[in-house]
Amino acid sequence: MILNDNTDRYSAISITLHWLMLLVMAAAFATIELRVNFERGSDIREGLKHWHFMLGLSVLVLVIVRIAARIMTAGPRPMAEPMWRKVLAKAVHLALYALMIGMPVAGWVILSAESDPVPFFGLELPPLVSPDKDLAERIEELHELGGTIAYWLIGFHALAALFHHYVLKDGVLLRMRPGR
Repeated sequence: MILNDNTDRYSAISITLHWLMLLVMAAAFATIELRVNFERGSDIREGLKHWHFMLGLSVLVLVIVRIAARIMTAGPRPMAEPMWRKVLAKAVHLALYALMIGMPVAGWVILSAESDPVPFFGLELPPLVSPDKDLAERIEELHELGGTIAYWLIGFHALAALFHHYVLKDGVLLRMRPGR
C-alpha cells in the first residue's frame, strides 16, 4: 500500500516523523548534557536522567513507526546526482537508523544490567538482561561513543542538506520541508 502520490516530496507522515525525531533526539541529548550542571543525587539531576531515559525510548518507538511509514509510503523520485553522493547519503542514513535503534536499546540494557527501573511515561518496562555491573559499564562506554558519533552524523546530515540547498540548489532540502 503506497500512501504518497507526490513524487517530488516525502509524504506528510515521513516529514512529520523526521522533524519530530529531531526534536525528541535533541531533547534526549539536552537532558543528558544538562544533568552535569546539577549536584549528584539532586532532584533536578535525577529528573533530567529520568527524562533522558524516556525520551531515548521514545526515539525507539518513533523509529519503528518511521520505518513502517517508510515501507508504506513512496519516497520522492531519486535525484540525479553522482553515485558517490548517493552511496554516502545511504551510508549516513543507515548509520543514523542504526543509532536510533541501537542507542535506546543500549540504554535499556544499561538500566537492566544495573538493576534500575526502566521508566517509560508511567510504565516500567521489563529488563532486557540480568543484573551485571560489568556488562552495564561496557555498554555504557558504547552508548557514550554512540552519542558522540550521533552528534557528528546529525551535524554532517544537516550540513549536507544546507549544502544541497544553498550551493547545489537542487531542492533536496525542500523535499523534507514541512508545509506545501
